[in-house]
Amino acid sequence: MTVTRRQTLALMGATAAASLAAPAIAQGTKLKIGALRFTSHAPSFIALEKGLFAEAGLDVELEFFQAAQPMAVAIASGDVDYAMTAMSGGLVNLAEKGAIKVIGGGLSEEQGIDGQKILASDAAFQAGLTSPAALGGKRFGMTTAGSSFHYMGSKIAAAEGVEMEFVPLQKVGAIIGALKTGQIDAWSIVPHIAKPIAGGPEVHMIGNVADYLPDYQVTTVFTSTANAADRAQTEAFLGAFSAGVTDYNSTMIDRAGGDAGVDAMVDLIHKYVYTDREREKAAPPIINGTMRINEGAALNIASIRDQLEWFQSEDLVDAGISLDQIIDATYVETIGS
Repeated sequence: MTVTRRQTLALMGATAAASLAAPAIAQGTKLKIGALRFTSHAPSFIALEKGLFAEAGLDVELEFFQAAQPMAVAIASGDVDYAMTAMSGGLVNLAEKGAIKVIGGGLSEEQGIDGQKILASDAAFQAGLTSPAALGGKRFGMTTAGSSFHYMGSKIAAAEGVEMEFVPLQKVGAIIGALKTGQIDAWSIVPHIAKPIAGGPEVHMIGNVADYLPDYQVTTVFTSTANAADRAQTEAFLGAFSAGVTDYNSTMIDRAGGDAGVDAMVDLIHKYVYTDREREKAAPPIINGTMRINEGAALNIASIRDQLEWFQSEDLVDAGISLDQIIDATYVETIGS
């Protein structure tokens, strides 16, 4: 029998979840979990709503952020205990200082699953930006230098042999506004945001990130170095989180529960994502945002290495920092090399 990469990750996830099932921690251990109001953060929402954190002995409170960089700072300062977000230059620099550790993998680009989209403003589209090959000389939105948007845009531009201007706008909402009004020409973002804004006349989809970064480890699970040293607590967190991952993937991608299962999951996620919209208007973008999250929080080392090398090539982090300073690979299965 041929085992696919997806099946392998699922088996690894089940093994990891089983091994993390019963850590010895005090019941009711209080934790703050950092999150974005993105569909990709659903495992934390599921683990909280379905009592998975509580079963692991954890009393969890979610704290929401609008970008990756401040989340990394909150982890380093101890204001938040665990989080999942994109690799950034700021995160790597904090890891070099010994403040944080990446302990697992989250969202991944995967061929065959509708992942992150490359977008163009209508003005740029009408002027010829109808594919990523035409990005040369264009203004590309990002939150900050060294963000995932900066990395994705740079890798796309390099693959197309063009150069772009990167425009830092701090928050996702500001980037959306700038794209819709033509203040920037292009951007890349997860599908639950990309598809709705491309449904109007101001923005167009012109490509897929997976075509340029097919195994991109979009987000990672990370914590403070102190928490990484607390095996019982970190295993409890990862066990509950991984169970949330399995539930999400099974329901939203593999559709194990059919339409009813998807509907119930949308109801759960809607408590945290698109809360300002009625359920019927929130459901399509939540479903559109479905991307696979690594089973068992498996970590793609090859992708993390590529990101680190890019940060170093851009002088965003110290050239001497190593993967071992960033990652504690003792908690989850690793993939790639």
